[in-house]
Amino acid sequence: MRECHSPFTHSNTVFPHYNVRIKKSSFCDNTVNAYTGYIDIEARHIFFYFFESRNDPDTDDVIFWTNGGPGCSSSLGLFMELGPCRVSDANGTTFHPESWNTNANIFFVDQPIGVGFSYADYGESVGTTEEGAKDIAAFIFVFFEHFTKFKGRSFHITGESYGVCRGRYVPVFAAEVYDQNARLAAAGYTPINLTSIMIGNGITDFYHQMSSSFDMQCTSASVPPTLSIADCVRMKPMVPRCEQRLKESCVDIFDAVDCAAAASFCDTQLKAPFWKSELNPYDISQPCDADGLKDNLCYPVTAYIRAYLSRPSVRKTLGVDDAVPTNFSSCAPAVGSAFRAQMDSYRLTQDYVGGLLERGVRVLIYVGTYDWICNWVGNERWTLALEWSGQAEYAAEPLRPWAVGGDFTKGRAGLARSAKGLTFATIDKAGHMVPYDKPKEALDLVQRWLSGEGF
Repeated sequence: MRECHSPFTHSNTVFPHYNVRIKKSSFCDNTVNAYTGYIDIEARHIFFYFFESRNDPDTDDVIFWTNGGPGCSSSLGLFMELGPCRVSDANGTTFHPESWNTNANIFFVDQPIGVGFSYADYGESVGTTEEGAKDIAAFIFVFFEHFTKFKGRSFHITGESYGVCRGRYVPVFAAEVYDQNARLAAAGYTPINLTSIMIGNGITDFYHQMSSSFDMQCTSASVPPTLSIADCVRMKPMVPRCEQRLKESCVDIFDAVDCAAAASFCDTQLKAPFWKSELNPYDISQPCDADGLKDNLCYPVTAYIRAYLSRPSVRKTLGVDDAVPTNFSSCAPAVGSAFRAQMDSYRLTQDYVGGLLERGVRVLIYVGTYDWICNWVGNERWTLALEWSGQAEYAAEPLRPWAVGGDFTKGRAGLARSAKGLTFATIDKAGHMVPYDKPKEALDLVQRWLSGEGF
């Protein structure tokens, strides 16, 4: 193993004080160059894993991946879903053939500070996506300044939600990166070639997505109705009442107290019945008891990942700082609480998406049809309602079937609608973690997106 530690603090006119602590190895994928470590921006230290492409690292695009929560480590995406190796049992890692680094260079980031292996020196914390975006934009700039051969490559910001914030993280982060480019260019640095964003099973427009809880429980939008007829009859008139309260208190004018009350009303009327069902909120076709949801997000494999990343030998290989607690936590409750205290998930986010589209940044919204918590009905609903110059043309497009490699003889992979740079795609019988449930379909999805092939 070779360590690429920089023993001094660098300076530039954009970020006056930063440092890099990076180790190069064959960790996780011995077929490519792999790097782990920290980018330090003053007293904030952001941990990442970076894997070069298995195809052509000198020309392939670069993907940024982050998980959700808010407050969950991107190690879940790496070791459970789309990374070059998986931790599927207590024995450690195994090679993953459908990794997204098949045709792309990809890095996984633990963010915000306080999540996973990332930390701060003096108790600094982040409570809103907009605050976190500044750290991420700085991180991305420093990353490309250090890994100079990737400068100017097509760059894609992507992630998924384990709760409510991934649909916020990605658009807000991308907007900050785009706006930062003007400062970079003025200072003589190479701008980030932000080409697209990809949001998997996110909550981006809480107002238009809230009502889909009814559709997912009381219609056959995904699986046969899960609630009794009586419960659905009671719930149906609550949908417009919920929407009215959200519009008045969260959308038209944001009032933290009134918005919190409206959100509580909607959760009680539209979501509480689901939690009594003991179904997996990330895969409505599967059961999950309360203990399984609390301890392992309904997936026992997460316990193996936590144990693996708590091993002293693994932490040494990765270059984890001694300041990070010994026992690894997949999700940081304190970070999630800070975001909830700020009502972060009830801030408007869809206009960031519209702003990116207007500036030529492509947007892919992909959703597994078995996910309940950030479901396909709500995601289709908000994309159709999105106000931007391409709205009419996008809304006029029908949903069309797509298949892996275009080969429908092996079955349909899902449905898609696309126009003017915005694409909405479903993945049949996949849950919240699409690459975990449908790795071949997920890889085909991202490969055609990177190539610009379309749906």
